[in-house]
Amino acid sequence: MEEQNICKQCIMPEHKPDIFLNESGVCNICVSHQNMKKFDDNTKPLETDFLKIINKYKGKHKYDCLVMCSGGKDSTSSLYYMKKRYNLNPLAFTFDHGFETEEALENIRKAVDILNVDFLFFKSTFMKDMFSKILTSGSKAVICHPCSIWYMDLAFDIAARYDIPIIVAGWTKGQSTKQEVMSKCGCNIHAPEFKEMAQATKKFMEEELNDMPKYKYFPLSMEEVLKRANKKHKSIVVSPHWFLPFGPEVYVDIIKKELGWKAPKLSYPAGSTNCDLNFISVHNSIKHFGYTHYHVEASKLIREGIITREEALSQLKINFDKKLLNDIAEKLNYHFE
Repeated sequence: MEEQNICKQCIMPEHKPDIFLNESGVCNICVSHQNMKKFDDNTKPLETDFLKIINKYKGKHKYDCLVMCSGGKDSTSSLYYMKKRYNLNPLAFTFDHGFETEEALENIRKAVDILNVDFLFFKSTFMKDMFSKILTSGSKAVICHPCSIWYMDLAFDIAARYDIPIIVAGWTKGQSTKQEVMSKCGCNIHAPEFKEMAQATKKFMEEELNDMPKYKYFPLSMEEVLKRANKKHKSIVVSPHWFLPFGPEVYVDIIKKELGWKAPKLSYPAGSTNCDLNFISVHNSIKHFGYTHYHVEASKLIREGIITREEALSQLKINFDKKLLNDIAEKLNYHFE
């Protein structure tokens, strides 16, 4: 992205008609945020709010919570907090769609061993054909979106199977819509930042999956996932990171020292831990929209004063090349020209 085409306050690029800059070079999302702050009571979720939630269910089930673990710093620290800070009995849950890195899986193995928690590992190639179809069809669908639908559906299924009342994620304040308890499980698809992405993904799900019988019963939206889940077992979804007054500057050191956590050699954004398929998702999102959901998350954090604009720009510099993309895409029978 060229500097002159992105907001001077956050890092969102101009992407009309949904995202546009005013004469001062500030995007409509920042302007809207400033206007909303005038009416905001500045009440932020506190750790005491989180304690009220978990204490309501603590000790009433075999497992107090299901912790989704990706091996990244945020989900690993979530597992650590559930066990050590809040003295809960968690079930750690990891899914692998065939693109998880060995570095991430090793982080998870070390964490569950040291914390002495039960661990459920689910590996499946079920999503491979869908990922391949997104690429070969030329769809603008964001690969991470149907994947998030899949893994949340899995999480709710596991919670129902083991009668677990709380699903714990590693979502940060940048991935939150300021709701204390997750009700939509993800981004607000109606927000201008996600509108075109959501429309492209919806189009793919509704049109392309019809020709793929194995996905006949695949939920087409996160709303559908929640509707199904509420019929069989109600679990709330929360992240401790929404409530704690500190961020990675505190918990990364903790999990390094106590759990032997290691950052991957290469990941996007810098300093994160994501699956290999994330590189392709990032490449395609920038190609189709000019930005990724990571730019949206970072921009939220900038507006809240949690990170600086310069830090965000540094974290989101592209740090991978076409060879890496093709090495990953080979598993999906695809090649980037």
